[in-house]
Amino acid sequence: MPLLFRFRVHTMNNERILIVEDEENARTGLAEVISAWGYQTDTAQDGVEGLERVAVFNPSIVVTDLRMPRMHGLDLLQRLADSAQPIAVIVLTAQGSIDSAVEAMKMGAYDYLTKPVDFTRLRTILEHASRLQGTERELEATRKKLRDSGALGPLVGSSRKMQEIFRLIELVAPSTASVLITGESGTGKEMVARTIHDLSPRKNKPFVAINCAAIPETLIESEIFGHEKGAFTGALERRTGCFELAESGTLLLDEIGEMPAGTQAKLLRVLEDRKLRRLGSKVETSVDVRVLAATNKVPEEAVARGELRNDLYYRLNVFNIHMPPLREHKDDVPDLVQALLADMNQKHQRKVGMVNEAVMQQFMNYSWPGNVRELRNTLERAIIVCEGAVVEPRHLPPSFGQVTPRAPVHEANAVRLGVGTTVGEAERLLILKTLESTNNNKTRAAEILGISLRTLHNKLKEYSGLNAEAAVPD
Repeated sequence: MPLLFRFRVHTMNNERILIVEDEENARTGLAEVISAWGYQTDTAQDGVEGLERVAVFNPSIVVTDLRMPRMHGLDLLQRLADSAQPIAVIVLTAQGSIDSAVEAMKMGAYDYLTKPVDFTRLRTILEHASRLQGTERELEATRKKLRDSGALGPLVGSSRKMQEIFRLIELVAPSTASVLITGESGTGKEMVARTIHDLSPRKNKPFVAINCAAIPETLIESEIFGHEKGAFTGALERRTGCFELAESGTLLLDEIGEMPAGTQAKLLRVLEDRKLRRLGSKVETSVDVRVLAATNKVPEEAVARGELRNDLYYRLNVFNIHMPPLREHKDDVPDLVQALLADMNQKHQRKVGMVNEAVMQQFMNYSWPGNVRELRNTLERAIIVCEGAVVEPRHLPPSFGQVTPRAPVHEANAVRLGVGTTVGEAERLLILKTLESTNNNKTRAAEILGISLRTLHNKLKEYSGLNAEAAVPD
């Protein structure tokens, strides 16, 4: 076939391509050309034979005509889509049958070509499909390896709760769906987000995480959406925001409940339109970013308190993953200890191999209010002070496991609530009384109340009509 000599022969690769075509010359010609590009090929004359060859040849890509006797290409595509085997299907169609090609794309075909075949385009499509199939195989192998070892990325656990989380992560990772990750502080919410990214087709693109509670309210819009030079006082140059930094990748918005209401509204629009406008710009920029969000609050309660917009909550909560506190899956503590020891040894150039039985017993009896983060910090301190290869009780912090006795509540510090007091009023009285007890130190008051400083300021703004700010000056 003269056409063959225009193609340079490449070394063989692992991709197997099945050509399903009822016209013999076209079938033979396609097989010879594709083989010359270095792929392994097989052929079938219609859909029925194609299914038989799939079972034997095990192709990763099928190139099929649409109009064939016995079984048409669309029927073959449907049968392949229903099978457990991941196969990229490329359909060939005549110029007058574009509607059938569009229908094939809706049914899951990877791409289509019109006849006569443009071999340059076919080669490009095969290269892209080959890379996609390679990525899928790699991800599946990674998932299996991690499942078998009781870990998924940086996440560790063989308990039923952690295995269920692994299952959810594997389920949602390949998609583009937004995920809301909930759980107490220190449970590993950011690790879940990173694992979703690492197991997704976006794994080679940026992963950007931003903590909404750690950025001043006046700067958060600029951090997320970016700004133009001169957009506000101090904007001396253009700044690229987190959305653009995460282009084609994944953006984690941690502590989403701490994001100001105005910024939440702008975020919702970006999520819906996939376009953003930097502060000070008149031009909209298209973005392709998968957004994950995390919060240590109960999201429904945050919505009820007005801290999280209801419409944004539903937009982010397409898929929910809740990280349980460590006290609810203590069976994972031994596995976590070994994984954290390996990590800490590498970080600090140590060779601590295990914790002794007494230490493990203390760990199993402890409630871990700081969750996995507290376990990590405890082990890191122990490794630093440990002289040998085994962590013993004397290497643990002196205060480990001790419950700090609660100071008695003095009458002067008590908040009196009468029957009929609303929850909102009780909250207001508690906040103001706590501020009074700390001599109006808002940072300390926020710590005592277990809320962020931003939330405290927002509450005080709500109370401003009741002269709250005047009653508790800075």
